[in-house]
Amino acid sequence: MQKGNSTSQKNRIWLTGKLDITFLSFVLILLTIGLVMLFSASYAYSYEYYNNSYRFILKQAIFAAIGVAFMLGISRIDYHFLRKFAWVIYFITMFMLFALLLIPPMVKGMDVKRWIIIGPINFQPSEIAKFAIILLFSSFIAANHKRMGEIKVVLLLLGILLAMCVLVALEPHLSATVLIFAIGIIIMVVGGMKVMHIVAGFVLGAVGFLLAIFTNVIGYGSDRIKYWHDPWLDAKGKGFQIIQSLLAIGSGGVLGRGIGQSRQKYLWVPEPHNDFIFSIVCEELGLIGALIVILLFALLIWRGFVIAMNAPDKFGSFLAIGLTFQVGLQAMLNIWVVTNTIPNTGISLPFFSYGGTSLVLLLIEMGIVLSVSRMSNMEKS
Repeated sequence: MQKGNSTSQKNRIWLTGKLDITFLSFVLILLTIGLVMLFSASYAYSYEYYNNSYRFILKQAIFAAIGVAFMLGISRIDYHFLRKFAWVIYFITMFMLFALLLIPPMVKGMDVKRWIIIGPINFQPSEIAKFAIILLFSSFIAANHKRMGEIKVVLLLLGILLAMCVLVALEPHLSATVLIFAIGIIIMVVGGMKVMHIVAGFVLGAVGFLLAIFTNVIGYGSDRIKYWHDPWLDAKGKGFQIIQSLLAIGSGGVLGRGIGQSRQKYLWVPEPHNDFIFSIVCEELGLIGALIVILLFALLIWRGFVIAMNAPDKFGSFLAIGLTFQVGLQAMLNIWVVTNTIPNTGISLPFFSYGGTSLVLLLIEMGIVLSVSRMSNMEKS
């Protein structure tokens, strides 16, 4: 590209390049399937508790439309514009996480402090924390990638990361803690962290994870491991959800019962529209349908990494990798939980689980990946 064109684009906010249609298609396909399955999984629960079978799907559809609009709009904005807000977003998120620990739980019947509720809007700061770490680490490492071999730089990044992880762990929210830590480490690895530092980071993460489970930081951790090994120890209590989930998965067979034909969603699987929606997917769509959903997630991750590899600069590459990795790891952890491969950590399935604000944020993040693809195509033209 000529120097004049590069200079003119440096001050440009509105992008004119073509977005990655393949990535966009995978996002929209997953979102569409997610909405269909959410309606199927939620209408019995919604009617029983709210006397309105359409309560969850109507809200989710509205938020999905808003999210898609934001995604397409943000895909037009130069992602470099976000860089100046990296530290601001990090400190605002840290403030919200800290404030959560000082106030009583906002959700009745739940002894956790994860939600901030402002009128009709409720959200988890831990969702914003994932994006805050991706943005800050992408910006910082892109500017200091030649210094990633220095121990003081690695320790600074680990300090930033651990400070956020500790606050999230104290909510307590184990799955979000694991996600945030893994996202931070992967960006550091891609950014050029030395092998010895990588090993030390994973050892630190493993030790912290075990301490969080077996100490009072996350007091319910040991129970979840206990009932993960044998949910039948308390089949009507703490093992009930995973037992019903496994029954749903098993009864789906190879071809499934058909869309709308799940039996476990009739108040057997607790809140089937949230973290355990994949069990209803397996029951209604069967093994083949479940594998197709997994394949779609895999293709989305593949395409996101392709965009990252073709990004015009390191900041865009790290952003695309972090945001794509977040979706892939979250989907994988959710599926592992639902199939009882790992203990229940309370993690949602991207594009499927109910949650309007989290869906909008997720689609905004996908819009940023599309922004990277637009900039790449502008550089090539």
